[in-house]
Amino acid sequence: MSPIAAPGVRHVFIRNLDLLAHIGVYRHEEGKMQPVRINLDLGVEDVMDAGDRLENVVDYAIFEARIRAIIAEGHVRLAETLAERIAIACFEDERVKSARIRVEKLHALPGAESAGVEIERRR
Repeated sequence: MSPIAAPGVRHVFIRNLDLLAHIGVYRHEEGKMQPVRINLDLGVEDVMDAGDRLENVVDYAIFEARIRAIIAEGHVRLAETLAERIAIACFEDERVKSARIRVEKLHALPGAESAGVEIERRR
């Protein structure tokens, strides 16, 4: 008889979601949109048998919509603030146990691909 695997952690993720956002603390950033890249990795309750039904799992499309809604709220000064707002939105789903969010400003520093922040939060 084969051993049955115990439930573990499932990761739901979004990689390299490129959006335009009103973000920044400097005068030249005010009133202008600039490209940001969002990465999201959620540790969620594992479901051994989801029955091949979307409602039985954590849907990454819902989190993409939440990220877009947060950005649409308007200007945010810090990448840290944007990352924290995204984390709060992630924990609206009780199945989310941990969230790692990376916010990168793609034109922040000359010669650098990006600059930003990555946070990790746990329930």
